[in-house]
Amino acid sequence: MLHQRGKGAFAIAAKAAADPLWAGQLPVCGLHIRIASNAAEEDRFAANALAAILSSRCSTGIPVAETLDGPGPSIVLKRTEAVASLPVPGETPGPDSREAYRLKITPSSGEIEASSSAGLYYAVQTLRQLAEGTSLPEVEIHDWPAVAYRGTMIDMSHGPLPTEDEVKRQIDFLARWKANQYFIYSEGAIELDGYPLLNPEGRFSKEQVRRIIAYGRERHIDVIPFLELYGHLHDLLRIELYSDLGAFPHSVELDPDNPDTKKLLADWATQISDLFPSPFVHVGFDETWRIEDVAKRRGNTTPAELFAEHLASVATLFQQHGKTVMAWADVMVKYPASIDRLPRGLIPVAWAYEAQPDIKKWLDPLVAKHVPYLIQSGVANWEQIALNFDMTFANIDNFLAAGRRLGALGMINSVWTDSAQCFLRLTWPAMAYGAAAPWQSTPMDRDGFFGQYTTLMYPGAGGAEVAAAL
Repeated sequence: MLHQRGKGAFAIAAKAAADPLWAGQLPVCGLHIRIASNAAEEDRFAANALAAILSSRCSTGIPVAETLDGPGPSIVLKRTEAVASLPVPGETPGPDSREAYRLKITPSSGEIEASSSAGLYYAVQTLRQLAEGTSLPEVEIHDWPAVAYRGTMIDMSHGPLPTEDEVKRQIDFLARWKANQYFIYSEGAIELDGYPLLNPEGRFSKEQVRRIIAYGRERHIDVIPFLELYGHLHDLLRIELYSDLGAFPHSVELDPDNPDTKKLLADWATQISDLFPSPFVHVGFDETWRIEDVAKRRGNTTPAELFAEHLASVATLFQQHGKTVMAWADVMVKYPASIDRLPRGLIPVAWAYEAQPDIKKWLDPLVAKHVPYLIQSGVANWEQIALNFDMTFANIDNFLAAGRRLGALGMINSVWTDSAQCFLRLTWPAMAYGAAAPWQSTPMDRDGFFGQYTTLMYPGAGGAEVAAAL
């Protein structure tokens, strides 16, 4: 019997395959899945997911019952505290966290225990990875996340808009690696009432967004709006009706001094807040290339003051709806005086996509001011057809190691679709890597990753061929 503590799914699965101590086996066929008393809908979802996973390995189905009594061997799911389905502000990782779980498999039975429904669901994903053939190995595991917030951002505004079904496939996939946040990056890819000219054929309807949110919630993934509310608004400002909202003619940045800009942002903040129940929102605010020109035009302000003033205005709009606001930190770091003026409760997101990011440049100004922050890595698939896995993995590993050391709250892994014809499914191994890495307390096995990944994703002889191809 082997105990694994906070190692993460890949480390556990790899150990299971190699360690002779994993001698006992629990046969899958003939099992029952049982739920302890006071089962909630989320507990049933986890139980049914486990039943479906194990049934795929047998000729007969695995029944689920909300009772501990009954003949035959079983795996029992037991939640000890509130449902607590999704991450909230103030989340912490660790062995007693909301997402931690214990599971025990013996040759005669199994038990999963977690304080929340999320913990139960994560244990199910670990059992998915441990199952071999028609049996589960004898094992005892206490597992928990090393990082509280583990998100993936998908760019919905540059390449072709994914279908609703494709987004759900991505969420399903990320749930296997225990991700808990899914960010929809939108420069106008979400339907907003009163803006019929804004990407009418390249946006999700509000009803589609609601279905995606519900789908994510079942899998303990919070679907979060990731917006651009200062720069990168070409999709809006190229429309003649809205062009006067730009800082300059043909600008891609809003004019923060224009009263009509403020009216538009207030409307968008209300609509987005009503549509997304998540307690989080990301408002963008990166790469505002003309901010110095706007400050000079005003004549009585600095770029740092202008940036902080506009950010505070936008953050307040969302905070009035109970949202915790995130914003990119590149402009904050460029103008460090803005950090002292950040609105209360705002979370900067430091981003860097290089294999060896300049950690001191991006993190030290935030750490020095004791500002809680997240880091954002990148899947290197821009300006090329096949993505650069070496650069991607090194970026995630190095940036995450620094973030852990310096107290980052979490990590967002970016999947961009600009600058090339991007084939999104080619990014899936990098998405898995970026979701699994912040869960684990130990570094990812970069050299062995493709072999482990393809063993889990492509059972049978084909896995080795896919690993070699990757």
